Order: sequence, then structure tokens, then C-alpha cells
Amino acid sequence: MKLAVVGGGSTYTPELIDGFARLRDTLPIEELVLVDPAADRLDLVGGLARRIFAKQDHAGRITTTTDIDAGVADADAVLLQLRVGGQAARNKDETWPLECGCVGQETTGAGGLAKALRTVPVVLDIAERVRRANPDARIIDFTNPVGIVTRALLQAGHKAVGLCNVAIGFQRKFARLLDVNPSEVHLDHVGLNHLTWELGVRLGGPDGENVLPRLLAEHGDAIADDLRMPRQVIDRLGVVPSYYLRYFYSHDEVVRELGTKPSRAAEVAAMEKELLAMYGDPTLDEKPELLAKRGGAFYSEAAVDLAASLLGNGGSPVQVVNTYNNGTLPFLPDDAVIEVQARVGHDGATPLAVPALDPLYAGLIANVTAYEDLALEAALRGGRDRVFKALLAHPLIGQYEYAEGLTDRLIAHNREHLAWA
Repeated sequence: MKLAVVGGGSTYTPELIDGFARLRDTLPIEELVLVDPAADRLDLVGGLARRIFAKQDHAGRITTTTDIDAGVADADAVLLQLRVGGQAARNKDETWPLECGCVGQETTGAGGLAKALRTVPVVLDIAERVRRANPDARIIDFTNPVGIVTRALLQAGHKAVGLCNVAIGFQRKFARLLDVNPSEVHLDHVGLNHLTWELGVRLGGPDGENVLPRLLAEHGDAIADDLRMPRQVIDRLGVVPSYYLRYFYSHDEVVRELGTKPSRAAEVAAMEKELLAMYGDPTLDEKPELLAKRGGAFYSEAAVDLAASLLGNGGSPVQVVNTYNNGTLPFLPDDAVIEVQARVGHDGATPLAVPALDPLYAGLIANVTAYEDLALEAALRGGRDRVFKALLAHPLIGQYEYAEGLTDRLIAHNREHLAWA
């Protein structure tokens, strides 16, 4: 089995490598190719990756290349973890929206749209190269904004599934609180990428006992603290929103907070510099503890599970993924991409049935889906007017004056990445 990781020079990658090494019985990789345009980073990450495999007695071969076509040739699956423009572009996404009084964040709001506009054309070009190399190859997208990018891939006919680590993070957190094995915890996870709620937490399987009320009663303070939301909000909802809902439920508070401290991108850039220095140490043969602060917790385990299921090598039959709606949420079009539990196998992902949603959640999902429609149109066709309409439609913006100012700033800060600008 051959896997390729496009964006393999990321400081995330050793987390992925560690998972591949530990879970080799689930996903028996014979060849792993790390692909990235940054040759210097590839050398550092690739060296550490080989040492991790060697320490854990993994027989697979790891190679690196800056050539996408060479890297994806004959690959059975390709994982995409790109950041077009790097941390410098992310830093802009997190700062210029604040000038208009809006949340500055790299996956939602105006910053999320900027990232989509930069990313979608690049990902579609890579996917075409994958299809030419192997029409049967599976694409696993971890590139944000996952929902929009996955929808672009699916609409172009690629065999793609989107992946996010929010659900597996909640699964592991709840398993720890309940003192059970994570495999026993199943989530009623519903929504869009970075816009989800845990409507239930079930033990033993998708139809098992819902222990969410007990979790909230016994551990509500800890859960609320992790989400940085008031306990009373969690109790009133009776569900657990993803931490990205804080941008919606506490928008003005978050804007004030973001204006008083360095951007997350600045923090990550400093962390990446330190990590890359560590990766260059020839005696390091395991992922360093600092990597846990970088983000992407449990990403490797989710990626292994998904790849194994898609390639027919086992894996969990039910996983939380991003895939076509196909009637699962009846108030959305079939070709909307949702994030829910799905049966995953060689033929792809099929969402499980979802109970009728409270309008509190359905309304916001429908609103953000409409924005994503317009965002994808802007990413595929370009144009100032399309960017403006997408921004105006976003519930975190929604005002003409804000949308005008944000449109000008988005284009000015991203001109080098926008072919039409």
C-alpha cells in the first residue's frame, strides 16, 4: 500500500507518522511519500519520520519529494494538509477582519473565506494530478476550510472524504470523563465542518444509551471551561457545541479578546520554528511533547481509521466525516457537505440518519450552508462581486458596510494568490 501526504513538510506530520507507526496493523503502509514545495522543511520532517518508523520497527519506506506528480504516482490514498500562503497568510486572515469589527479566524468568517479562495484552486489542481496518476485513489482532505474544500472535490468528481479532528477530540475527552475505552463512545455529531453540536453521547454503539445528560450533570464545569463558554449556556442548550460555536455565540466578546493579544498564527509560527529545530536533531526519534500544543490532536488516529476503511483494510465501520448530505438533513440540498456520523467503506461514506433538528441548530446550519455555496462560487469563478455576496451572507458579518470593507481588505491581502484579482 502506498500513501502520499501533500503538505508533508508541515510540523503536524510527525503526529501523523507516529499514528502510522503505532497503528500499522490497521493500515499496513509499504511506502509513504511526503510531498511539499519547501525542500528544507521536507528534509527535517522526513528525517524525523524515518527515525520514528525505525524506532517503532515499522518496515515501511518513507521518501520525500517536491514533485507532486512523482509523489502521488500509483498512490492508493492521498492525504491533503495544505496551507496556501503559510502562517504569514494565516496571520493576515486573523488580523484584518478585526479592523472591521469582525472575528479574525482562519476557517470561519472573512478569514475563512480568504483561505477558501486561496486553497480551492490549488487543491483541485492537485486532485486532477491524483486522478491522472490513479483514478481509483482515495483523497482524504484535512485542509481547511474542510467543508468547502471537500465540496469542491466532490463536485469535480473526485473520490474524496473530508476529515476533522473535532469529533475524535470530543470522543477521547468524553471517554476519559466516563472512564471507558474510546471505542465505546459514539457521538450524535451533527452539523457542518467547524459548526457542529454533540446532541448525544452513546455507549456501546450508535444506538446505545445516551449518557450526555449524565456527562453534563457531573462534568458540566469542565466541559464548559474547555469550550470557554459559560456553564449556564451549555445547560440551557442541553448539548455540547464545538468550540468554534464560540465565534457565533460570543462574537463581540471574542473580537474584543482577539484585539488584545497576538494572533494564533504568530504563536504557531514561533512554535513551528522551535519544532523544526527539534526535528533537525538526529537523536530525536519520537514526536516531541511541544507538538501537542501545535493542534491537530488525534488527527493521526482519525486519518488511519478513515484510510483503512476506505481502502478495505478494516477500520471502524462508523466514523464522523465530511461528505455529501444526500437527504440526511432535509432542509439542505443533496450536494451540501455535512459533518456527521457515516458508514465508511470501500465505496465511500454514507451518512447515518439524523433526527429532526431543533430550529436553533437547523437555522444556523442552513445560513452557513448558503454562505458556503457563495464562497465556493467565488473560489471557482472569482470576482469582487462574488466575494462581497459571500461575505454579506455570512452570519458573522451580514452588514453591507462590513462586507464592503472586508471585500477590499480580502482582495488587497490575497492578490498574489487570486488569479482574477
